[in-house]
Amino acid sequence: MYGFGRSERILGSALREAGALETSFVATKLFPALPVAPVVEQRAVASANRLGVRQIDLYQVHQPHPLLRDTTTMRGMAALQRVGLVDAVGVSNYSLERWQAAEEALGAAVLSNQVEFSLLQPRAERDLVPHAVKNDRLIIAYSPLAMGVLSGRYTRERRPTSWIRTSHPLFLPSNLDAARPVLNVLRDVAAAHDASPAQIALAWVIRHPNVVAIPGASSVAQLESNVAAADIELTDEEYGALKTASDAFEPTVGGRARAAAILRGGLRRR
Repeated sequence: MYGFGRSERILGSALREAGALETSFVATKLFPALPVAPVVEQRAVASANRLGVRQIDLYQVHQPHPLLRDTTTMRGMAALQRVGLVDAVGVSNYSLERWQAAEEALGAAVLSNQVEFSLLQPRAERDLVPHAVKNDRLIIAYSPLAMGVLSGRYTRERRPTSWIRTSHPLFLPSNLDAARPVLNVLRDVAAAHDASPAQIALAWVIRHPNVVAIPGASSVAQLESNVAAADIELTDEEYGALKTASDAFEPTVGGRARAAAILRGGLRRR
């Protein structure tokens, strides 16, 4: 989906060069601009061709369509599963109610739901994680470092310059200030494990059952650091201290970010 298919071509080429096509778990996404069954099927074929795979292990709907239900989308997904082009179906940014509705429309398991999940965005703990545990489903946590805030890189005095981050409410000065207590606990726990705050933030997310994280990495060093976080075992006391700090974080919304949030909320209610 990303880069109009360019990311799929790059990934497919890299897997072929490494001889890892047959041993890798390959997941990709469908952007639901027109999520009717024939389009869903056509885009899956195109993705598989770009990736160079016979079967997409996990094919995900990128986000819920604001106006259309998932009935026709899942009809296309079911057809893809019948012919063997798609193994498992997933969704992204779905509420629990919509996830369950998608599964009912598919008539089979919708294996995963990719959602924002971090110490600063822990909403998935309320219902999505319990649902995943109870029904043997999977939560895929994106932005587990809260777009870098939990690395300690950004402060009121040292804010990001990219529009993607500056337009996000997390980077409002008031929210960067409000995140300090969470970062303080992260630093304390990190010191006990000879780790970084980012690694502890990742370890907290993946300590939840039925949750995997997909942090971004812009260098080999960051990638290696992310992987090493999987070996960190938090104690119950450390997990509890982090959760307490997370629960106390109360973000504010303003400016462009507030307008976008209001628009998204209005579309969901229609």
